[in-house]
Amino acid sequence: MSVSTEHLRVAVLLSGRGSNLAALIEAAGQELAIALVGAFGDRADAPGLARAAAAGIPTASFSPKSYPDKASFEAALFAAVAASGAELVVLAGFMRVLTAHTVEQWRGRLINIHPSLLPKFQGLHTHARAIEAGEREHGASVHFVTPVLDGGPVLMQTRLPILPDDTPESLATRLLPLEHRLLVAAVRLFAERRVRLDGDQIAVDGQMIGEPLKL
Repeated sequence: MSVSTEHLRVAVLLSGRGSNLAALIEAAGQELAIALVGAFGDRADAPGLARAAAAGIPTASFSPKSYPDKASFEAALFAAVAASGAELVVLAGFMRVLTAHTVEQWRGRLINIHPSLLPKFQGLHTHARAIEAGEREHGASVHFVTPVLDGGPVLMQTRLPILPDDTPESLATRLLPLEHRLLVAAVRLFAERRVRLDGDQIAVDGQMIGEPLKL
């Protein structure tokens, strides 16, 4: 297998604290051949943008309220993403559902980290829903973004048991460090030019995978 040594240009979209971005920042300084070329948010006060700025990453915020419609908002946001030269866009706690038009323009270059074992528990409140459903396992998934919410092909997952005394908060706390490791591992595959989306299937090292890779 031939692995490229050229750093992958990565942009991150976020709405909140930016803990997954922090994991990428730390890994980029040590083990991950990526260049973080921009952090973009839908809230000017998102702590993740301040975290990115402190690390010397260019940042920009785009308030949906400043645009006449969703299409205009996404056009402005992704014009900035494109101008950054990003080859891969990571949705890391970005709390907006993108339109099919935007997703198709970036198909194969747009991934999301979601706190459940997809296809279970798409959408919000995944920890509470997993506990309420009596699940014995929970986890996180990195998947390609498609027009279906949290419905794109899943590249990689991490799992952990649900404990009898778990609350949504304790489960989220235990899962978070695994999420960070999962995202770094998934982005590494892109940085090493080992993964691509072929239609609705994922190829890793030139071979189609029948199920998500395990962390």
